[in-house]
Amino acid sequence: MLTLSGVTHVYANGTRALDDATLAIDKGMFGLLGPNGAGKSTLMRCIATLQTPSAGSIVFDGIDVVKEPERLRATLGYLPQDFGVYPRVSAYDLLDHLAVLKGIGAKGARKDTVETLLNQVNLWSVRKKAVAGFSGGMRQRFGIAQALIGSPQLIIVDEPTAGLDPEERNRFNNLLSEIGENVVVILSTHIVDDVADLCSRMAIINAGRIIEVGAPAELMERLQGRVWSRAVDKHDLAGYQSRLDVISTRLRGGQTVIHVVADAPPEAGFVPVEGGLEDFYFATLTAARRDAAAPVAGTERPPCCARSPRSNCATSCARRCCSSASRCSSCSVSARPRSNRSRSAAAATSTSIRR
Repeated sequence: MLTLSGVTHVYANGTRALDDATLAIDKGMFGLLGPNGAGKSTLMRCIATLQTPSAGSIVFDGIDVVKEPERLRATLGYLPQDFGVYPRVSAYDLLDHLAVLKGIGAKGARKDTVETLLNQVNLWSVRKKAVAGFSGGMRQRFGIAQALIGSPQLIIVDEPTAGLDPEERNRFNNLLSEIGENVVVILSTHIVDDVADLCSRMAIINAGRIIEVGAPAELMERLQGRVWSRAVDKHDLAGYQSRLDVISTRLRGGQTVIHVVADAPPEAGFVPVEGGLEDFYFATLTAARRDAAAPVAGTERPPCCARSPRSNCATSCARRCCSSASRCSSCSVSARPRSNRSRSAAAATSTSIRR
């Protein structure tokens, strides 16, 4: 089992990429889902011992990953989001070289390993071609082959299907599914369908925080009977977004289709739809972003701070707007307490998908 407790990472420029991330991951496929910039790659790099977290602990099968990174590397397979290859080196020779680096010194053992892995990822027929000339899908399959050297018990794949065509993506996902039967495989991605198809458990990360954990089917069940759909005119979209809990919009057949979360039909013209993992994902992110944007309980922005940046403010407070302070640092206008109605609305938003 892989256990993460309170993992936090702050970069030198002050960016908090991870904020108290806590997870427990058993054998099988585990999906880590989140938007670009959510902290997925940072978390994967911390687990893979490529960087040390600022705080927290990571333990895999009794190995303290932070204190004993060398022990984890002996049983780790890692496919990063991007990886380079030597030019003009064939797939066979490069995989053989990587096997040497992984500690397989005996020539016979290396030969068996390389041939087995190239067959497993369906690259045997192109083993003499340079990896630098491979297509995106072929290169990703080679990446999985090198990650499997040494029979690792923990495998990390970071955004593995980004940029692949549907056929290659399906082939790659089938390969991952086979691998994940007996070891821990962490799939980090922003593609919802990959997680829904492959993973028995998953987590959603946003702004460095783990905000949901569970089995995909269980998470989707929480939205059953609460997702509504309607095709709207694009000129009316802003109005719907202002008065309803719109979780997603998309173009279908030249029309804008919106999905709304509500316990009952929000307005005339909406029809119920089955809530999928994508709907749950969007609803979770929407609620998290609204919570993050809400003022601190008990205060709201001073009148001058509500103006847009660079606004024509006589006190020049647009240079330094203190939304979380009780007074504006520049114009000294006291913040007004929020009304009971405002506090109730914020609380309702944060629990909208947990009913």
